[in-house]
Amino acid sequence: MFLGAVIFVILCLMTGCVTKTGNGQKLRDIEFTVLDKDTIPKELAAQIDGRQTEAFFLTYADQGCLYIAKGYGERPTSGYSVEVNALYETEDAVHVHTNLLGPEKGEETKDAATFPYVVIQLEYIEKEVLLD
Repeated sequence: MFLGAVIFVILCLMTGCVTKTGNGQKLRDIEFTVLDKDTIPKELAAQIDGRQTEAFFLTYADQGCLYIAKGYGERPTSGYSVEVNALYETEDAVHVHTNLLGPEKGEETKDAATFPYVVIQLEYIEKEVLLD
């Protein structure tokens, strides 16, 4: 019983030994452009078309640009949109915050399935992209 208690204490003490690299502190806001469906690169558009019925998060790099796509899956009516709340760089990553907006109160909607998503274009940054 004493040996069991000693092992338990050692295991509890070992759980506190975690290190984290980087500080996660925002270095800068990143300038970006939200793309219309007509200006999305064809390869990325094809990937989106194959996944849009489910929620998705994609990144795509081409010709010095980084594209970030976030979709929210199928919705039962029209009137949904996606806003970009923040896009910033930390020491280790690029962070993107998006939000799904529903139809405005009193807005006329159509009873047809829609697939709201957003595609963001920015300068290429060779860091992991994280959805927050």
